[in-house]
Amino acid sequence: MALAHLTDEQIRTWTRQQKDEWWFTTVFRGNLPQLTIRSALTGFFLGGALAATNLYISAKTGITLGVGLTSVILAFALFKGLTRLGAKDFTILENNAMQSIATAAGYMTTPLAASLCAYMMVTGRIIPWWQMLIWMVVIALLGVLVAFPLKRRFINEDQLPFPEGRAAGVLLDAIYTDDAGAGIFKARVLGIAGAIAAFYQFICGEALQRLLQFKILRLDSLFGMKEPWHFQDQIDKYYYALAAMWNLWIPKILGTDIRQLGIRFGLDFAMIGVGGLMGIRIATSVLIGALFNFVVLAPIMIKLGDIKPLVKISDGVMGFSRASIVNQWSLWWAVTMMVVGSLVALLGKPELFRGLFAKLKARKPAPGAGKAAGPDILKHIELPLWISYLGVPVLSVVGAWVTHVFFNVPFWLALSSLPLIFVLSIICTNAMALTSWTPTGALSKITQFTVGAIDHTNPASNLTTAGMTAEIAANAANLLSDIKPGYMLGAKPRQQAMGHVIGIFSGALFAIPLFFLLFLKPNAAGVRSVETLGLEPFTFPGAVQWKGVADLIASGLTGLPRSVIVSMIIAALFAAFIEIYGIVRKRPFPLSTVSIGLGVVLPVDASIGMFAGALFFWWHSRRHTTVGTPGHRLWVDSVEPICAGLIAGAALIGIADAIVSVLPFMEH
Repeated sequence: MALAHLTDEQIRTWTRQQKDEWWFTTVFRGNLPQLTIRSALTGFFLGGALAATNLYISAKTGITLGVGLTSVILAFALFKGLTRLGAKDFTILENNAMQSIATAAGYMTTPLAASLCAYMMVTGRIIPWWQMLIWMVVIALLGVLVAFPLKRRFINEDQLPFPEGRAAGVLLDAIYTDDAGAGIFKARVLGIAGAIAAFYQFICGEALQRLLQFKILRLDSLFGMKEPWHFQDQIDKYYYALAAMWNLWIPKILGTDIRQLGIRFGLDFAMIGVGGLMGIRIATSVLIGALFNFVVLAPIMIKLGDIKPLVKISDGVMGFSRASIVNQWSLWWAVTMMVVGSLVALLGKPELFRGLFAKLKARKPAPGAGKAAGPDILKHIELPLWISYLGVPVLSVVGAWVTHVFFNVPFWLALSSLPLIFVLSIICTNAMALTSWTPTGALSKITQFTVGAIDHTNPASNLTTAGMTAEIAANAANLLSDIKPGYMLGAKPRQQAMGHVIGIFSGALFAIPLFFLLFLKPNAAGVRSVETLGLEPFTFPGAVQWKGVADLIASGLTGLPRSVIVSMIIAALFAAFIEIYGIVRKRPFPLSTVSIGLGVVLPVDASIGMFAGALFFWWHSRRHTTVGTPGHRLWVDSVEPICAGLIAGAALIGIADAIVSVLPFMEH
């Protein structure tokens, strides 16, 4: 069914009151069930599972994935299946409310994989779980309260597209009113992909295989097995085992073993799925960044002595590792490229800044359009604005206070950074509305450098204040993207806001305990330490970038080798050239500066896996160009469900393996 929408002329000339009256009489679905107990519970637990997979992927790649479309498909399939057992099917608005909850939960993992993780890396202090919970919830609620005054302008009046939210609305409309078979097909594809990835991850999981083979099947007692068999996901280990036995060739670059350079080869279905979602341009950029750094630059710098052997590889022999190479030398040029590229790209989008001022002034109605003011026909279903006007200043003070108490940031400094949230939220929301992209990376650096200029001696000051302003802005933008499909389908915005709050608690309650279980493992004495953060495969590339900027601010570039300074200058110039080229030519450069830098902080095997996934689906998109054919339906129309299944299947079993490994009864 074609979704009702205004024409460009109506959007330009009608007042908001006229648009609200049109929406209320044409689109609004009245009392159709929306935020019901079952939609809230489904969204809460589904959102928790998707938040867990998002945290797992973010820790591996530094990338946060949107989960809105995935949750729509999963909930649709779940309740279609339950209808066969006598349950009542989800209404279209119940599914929409559920996806709002699940999406909000998924976004709650961002500070854990970025600002908070970087804070722990820099300070060496583990943040208590309850402090994480309070800080994350307060900041996220601030984002909700900031969003709703903007919602009236961006969605009701300007009718901006919000492409990602619109895609969810179109999908919901299609599977509920046009072709339910399309939803079932995508759900089936997602399930098959998830099952394949889950099985592969299961046979690779050492802890799960120990549980199965030793604790359940008792193969150690029956056959005297010392170690359980499991498949090596780093498949090059099989070659190196044979090389040790038969004295085979070991690849070296300028005399350094490629394993010490971090060049490994593996098979990870989650990375293939991530690559399929990110596309060929981004994945190619990531791979080029990885290969240029670890195949070309790192061996040269080792040869020159600017990268020193700091890792013990055998008794009395020191060597290198991917982490030591990145931390000593490579991180500096990579962070420079990401920061300069993202800031120049942001400045190259003047429409975002024009939008800032446009949103801050009232629009005059066109002649003959009628009065701009009048009774608010949506007053009974919108979130009352007085809640935002009262709640924002109150929660701002609370947020600044907890930042001061929990992270030792001067209260006045935390409070003074908060006015940035209004500017950043409008920029972020405008970017999300036009492109489905939130420039939180670039915007967070604005706060980091601003606060760092005031207090450069305390990295916590710029890390946590930047995390606070960036998360509030991103949460506001993401909430409006979630509300867009509800607006298209006639949902009550007040109930979507309530659903988003449920998702905030779901994401925090699922993700925080998982963070401690997976990444802050206790040592032999039972004490948790930040030393376990950043260990492969969970390298936290996002947090490494935040930490790199904090270290840069603190160091002032003193004490660094000359080659580091030269590499940073070249990286800055190259990043600026790429972004300016795209601005001038009005089309993206074939490579992405942020992605090249990301390839440096990612494990090389992850970069290869992402490229393989992107290449696979790109090739199919070129091969199956005819709409409606089986190949197009599977490999082009269903890219997102396939990739989501690969990610979810691998991540959930990977999480299970990590949890099983720390259970007391799994000790030898």
